Formats: sequence, structure tokens, C-alpha cells
Amino acid sequence: MLHFIGIDPGTNGDQCPAVWAEPEAGEAGEMILQGWRADDSLLSQTQANSPLAPNEAVIRIPARMIPLIRQACDTLEHAHA
Repeated sequence: MLHFIGIDPGTNGDQCPAVWAEPEAGEAGEMILQGWRADDSLLSQTQANSPLAPNEAVIRIPARMIPLIRQACDTLEHAHA
């Protein structure tokens, strides 16, 4: 079951980055992230280290969302403890 963690606290709540945790997915669960699409400049920089597969995407998430990402990590960790 997908657990909604939260949205970017620095936005108006409409079409903004968000975080979910899905503890039952895969062996250890999965974190689902919604963010802004990376522009071509950022994509070219990321491709130097990790080529993008056809089913992958690079997104941007503001650092102010770190507490939400930590909360999602804790949700997944506790579900598999």
C-alpha cells in the first residue's frame, strides 16, 4: 500500500514535488518521488556518471524536502525491521 509522506512545504500544494513510501514493493520497499523534470544541462551532467535507461527519469527536488525523504526512509526501514 502506498503511504503518502508529504509535499514540498515551500509550494502552494498544487503540482509540487511529493514523497511516498511503498513498504510492500520489492524486497525492502520503494520510495516514490515526484519532482520537476531535469533540463538538458542537468541531464548531460548526470549522464556522465550513470546513463539513463529508457524507463528512468531524472528529477529535481528541493533540499527543503530532506525531512520528508527521511520520513519516507524511516517508514520503509520500520516496515522491514
